[in-house]
Amino acid sequence: MSQMEIAKSIELLEKDWDIDSIIKDFQLGKRDDVTENSIKVKDVIFHIPFLSKIKKFILWKCYWPDCSNCCSRQGRLPLTSHDLITIGAGMKYQKTSDFIKNETVMATWEEASPDGGVTIMTGINLKRKQDETEADDGTHIKCRFLDDEGSCGIHPTRPGVCYLYPFSTWLQNEKGIARVHATFQFTGDCPGFYLDDSMDSMNEILQEYSEIIYDYNFKSSGTMRDGLGSISLG
Repeated sequence: MSQMEIAKSIELLEKDWDIDSIIKDFQLGKRDDVTENSIKVKDVIFHIPFLSKIKKFILWKCYWPDCSNCCSRQGRLPLTSHDLITIGAGMKYQKTSDFIKNETVMATWEEASPDGGVTIMTGINLKRKQDETEADDGTHIKCRFLDDEGSCGIHPTRPGVCYLYPFSTWLQNEKGIARVHATFQFTGDCPGFYLDDSMDSMNEILQEYSEIIYDYNFKSSGTMRDGLGSISLG
């Protein structure tokens, strides 16, 4: 995501929320003191930003139900094999194939990898609007399942990727062992980031998300094995 796109997202966010100027500068790439602290929680290694000049961690908490901005400005909703079954059943489809035909769209997109490279992803995505096409991929669209109260109309069978937000996650080969890693997505769309002297206030959240993230990686890997998506290095 470009700095211009992030700046536009923050501009829209600031119409409804007070955003710390330090957090804003960080997301716009204007800080020169960014390091990270890696912490292993259960089976996931979290990479948490740390600003060395002010000795503060950048942490996160969710403001729902007061905020549903992540659902109002969705970029894409990739689905796992598990999602296809559970969401399809939740929407009363008798056949998963019919759900895929009517409610999903295939897309290919690029994601920056931690080592500075590019990963090319292809997969099935849940349509965020009924007439969505591959040309809409990556654009900000309000999810059609977001109701007037800011709740998800298909919860709890919403896509696994929704449960991940605002984390992104990846697998890394470490001496033949696949390790699960996670860090924050900084797209300018979430008002929940804050500064703190320690990570103590996020301990409970990291415990919860370590299970969500590990489970998602397992299901995502299974989706690739099922031939419902592909990953290649660009």
